[in-house]
Amino acid sequence: MIPIVIPIVRPLLREEEKRAVLEVLESGMLAQGKKVAEFEQKFAEFIGVQHAIATSSGTTALHAALLAQEISPGDEVITTPFTFIATANAIRMCGANPVFVDIDEKTFNIDPHLIEAAITPKTKAILPVHLFGQSCKMNQIIEIAQRHNLLIIEDACQAHGTEFQGKKVGSFGTGCFSFYPTKNMTTGEGGMVTTNDPIIASKLRKIISHGSEKKYHHDFVGFNYRLTDIAAAIGLAQLQKLPGFTRKRQEHAGYLTQKLSSLPKYTVPIISSQHVFHQYTIRHQRRDLLQQHLYSRGIDSAIFYPLPIHKQKAYQQFQHLQLPVAEKVSQEVLSLPIHPSLKQEELDQIVQALRDFHG
Repeated sequence: MIPIVIPIVRPLLREEEKRAVLEVLESGMLAQGKKVAEFEQKFAEFIGVQHAIATSSGTTALHAALLAQEISPGDEVITTPFTFIATANAIRMCGANPVFVDIDEKTFNIDPHLIEAAITPKTKAILPVHLFGQSCKMNQIIEIAQRHNLLIIEDACQAHGTEFQGKKVGSFGTGCFSFYPTKNMTTGEGGMVTTNDPIIASKLRKIISHGSEKKYHHDFVGFNYRLTDIAAAIGLAQLQKLPGFTRKRQEHAGYLTQKLSSLPKYTVPIISSQHVFHQYTIRHQRRDLLQQHLYSRGIDSAIFYPLPIHKQKAYQQFQHLQLPVAEKVSQEVLSLPIHPSLKQEELDQIVQALRDFHG
């Protein structure tokens, strides 16, 4: 077996994160303390919103956000089939029903032109996913939502710092972020919900803490979705580094696109300063063979996502749906290493391997 020399992801945790964790361990305050409050404040400032509520994962952030917006059994939430399954799962966890709308072939994000046709009297919200670090077309989505009096809940779990028309995603509606180890910044495991609505923020704080705002007084049955101070300390260190991480990702993406755009049979991303490149995802009609070829060169890659949600066994009631773009794209996408710690020689190895695939 060929050893992987260039991994698809390489989390960057250095002395700053180690010192921050040690400081928390020595303080004795491990859960929901000052570090969590500071992380929430700093992240809210970074996104440009009034409130940020830290949670235990991106999935719990999505679930709590939907509950805070009173998404309930029988409601419909319009979203994309081409994303990690947690997006749809969070809707189902509220007892509501996801309504899948096909995607735009160039951006991989939900196609705004198809949203309006999916709206019914049961539709309560639109849940766009800013996939791979690229923003959805929020101006069109906001216009539709306003016209039909719908909520917007953004899945920005892969889009830390992504912008649309100069405004960061997660600030257009209720935003949800993930800090899983593979994300552009990490807390080990964790999430965040962002909002400008103080009522929603108050609800969220109760939802993630057993329905309680005052200790041992519970207004409703909630959850334990809280973040630890250990995770928040890592998050604070990572947040300071995030702009530098993003610049590196964009530089690497620009280099790959420059070198690959002239090669036949590859579809490569368009470079944009608004795109934070959580993934650098190309398309190729012989994707599986290409991936095997990269492995033979010691280069890791990943398929996000090989099966759209409406084709998953867990969602078999949706398998009758015909969403041709998502189904086609899922057979062609391949994500290449793009992380900030890549060296120039590693980028050149990737480019050479892709060139060699076509002889």
